[in-house]
Amino acid sequence: MKKSIVCLLLIICSISFANAQVIYKTLESSKLGKTRELKIQLPRGYNNDKDKSYPLFVVLDGDYLFEAVAGNVDYYTYWEDMPDAIVVGINQFDSRYDDCMYSAQNSLPIETGAAFFEFIGAELMPFIETTYRTGKFKVAIGHGETANFINYYLLKDQPLFQAYIAISPELAPKMINYLPERLSKMQTKVFYYLATTNNDSDSIKSMAGALNMDVSALDNKNLLYKYDTFENPTHYSVPTHALPNALESVFHVYQPISKKEYQEVILKLDSSPVAYLQEKYQMINDLFGIEKQILVNDFKAISAAIEKTRKFEYYEELSKMARKDYPKTLLGSYYIARFYEETGDPKKAMKTYQSAYILDEIGDITKDLMLEKADAIKADFGY
Repeated sequence: MKKSIVCLLLIICSISFANAQVIYKTLESSKLGKTRELKIQLPRGYNNDKDKSYPLFVVLDGDYLFEAVAGNVDYYTYWEDMPDAIVVGINQFDSRYDDCMYSAQNSLPIETGAAFFEFIGAELMPFIETTYRTGKFKVAIGHGETANFINYYLLKDQPLFQAYIAISPELAPKMINYLPERLSKMQTKVFYYLATTNNDSDSIKSMAGALNMDVSALDNKNLLYKYDTFENPTHYSVPTHALPNALESVFHVYQPISKKEYQEVILKLDSSPVAYLQEKYQMINDLFGIEKQILVNDFKAISAAIEKTRKFEYYEELSKMARKDYPKTLLGSYYIARFYEETGDPKKAMKTYQSAYILDEIGDITKDLMLEKADAIKADFGY
């Protein structure tokens, strides 16, 4: 069974890289006094839309972690569970110790560590942003020592990244004090994902556990935090387990409405489910800078909630949204007809069902269904 899963993952990764563009570059750095090797994956269809921008992933330990991140990103974007994204890996095979150097006194970067910190902020990021179409949402990923290092960008007055994925971090001693204090005061949305495995060293487990305890206790609506601890993976294999969970956590709002979300959130709303849908997509825009078309399945989920709770008055607003996103289809007409039908105007509902016949079918809303609904009203009321 395990061999079958490994084979499947290898096939998925090979398919992913066959369709996404991977570029290898070297970047001359005055901060480091040498060149640094980069791996860059551009999303499928990057060259098809010159006006589209993309979230950016910056992956430390790129010599081994880049492929795992790039494969997962490509896979999740293929199924539309997250937006298309640019992934940049920084190779650190022979410089990892120097890159992550910090002071024994204050746990902050010094010497070669300070130079690497400046390289990313002052050289790498401007290079990527001027060369490729990056959006405003940026994610940093690290493992072990580099998982500690990405936190330094969160400590800045204006954090360089909006999401941090720290996998089995070798935390600097004072980081467990710095991070909770900083996260408690965040004035803008920040995602923080922390993961460990039971096979990590005792120091990693104890420090990460202490950090998790303090961060979990924070009351800040701008912090979106998740902690995972895995059984059995080694320190070196845990990224393959953590990355899918991390992506699902960071991009949860981008994903289609799930059965759990429908049952545990939408059906229990005291307010309008249509407003919930509007807020969901507005948050996608605010967080990721993406004007995402509302998914048909999300419309169907809200419609199902209206039917289940019999709050048919919400169909009027839902029909306006459907006409905006799918103007040539039956979707908006069906919803406004249901509104008329259930709020005391069956004749108008019948005419709406009939007049929508010229529009395109969408999902399970067909022309036959519209005519059947019209005929049923006609038979009931004798029009």
